[in-house]
Amino acid sequence: MSVFDVTPRSMERVLSKTQKRNQVELFYMTVRAIHAGANAIAIAFAAFLFMLCVGCGTHTRAQVPRGPSPPARIGQTETGIASWYGNPYNGRRTSSGEIFDMEQLTAAHRTLPFNTWLEVTNLTNGKQVDVRITDRGPFIKGRIIDISLRAAREIDMVREGIVQVRIKVIGAPAVPPPVTPPVSAPTVSDEVGQVPEPPGSR
Repeated sequence: MSVFDVTPRSMERVLSKTQKRNQVELFYMTVRAIHAGANAIAIAFAAFLFMLCVGCGTHTRAQVPRGPSPPARIGQTETGIASWYGNPYNGRRTSSGEIFDMEQLTAAHRTLPFNTWLEVTNLTNGKQVDVRITDRGPFIKGRIIDISLRAAREIDMVREGIVQVRIKVIGAPAVPPPVTPPVSAPTVSDEVGQVPEPPGSR
């Protein structure tokens, strides 16, 4: 087409094609912009979810301080084998933090809260003694309680070493039992019931 052939109608057609081309380009630019915006939103949302999950994971792993164990129910009982211990544990720190004194009325139990008071009955002779839980044990299968040397004397089980007992949770005494002056631990020759065990064997 020469310059002389240009007519108003032909110019209108050229302008119409140019406008359409511009509109198409504008449309694609708009679509690309929308996609770009959507991707940015998706990335931002994914980052938010990631941070949220990290936060949740942190809270899940957090250590919650344990409160004191609930008190044992007064009157609950348990029947099984009791043993006693003295040396070589005398003077050592117990699981409760107290120093073990074999001349005090104390005992070890695997689960009862510390400072729980128990009535221990020797089912062989009916004798009883009240003890306070200060330690963990015994760790020998079949035994339910490990009592101090003094408590073992009270129910006359030192020579036997192990006896069948019934333990019952009781309230703390109004007046603490008197402290008995320390005495030397029995030897195998004079009280043969206890076979000395290496530390940690309880």
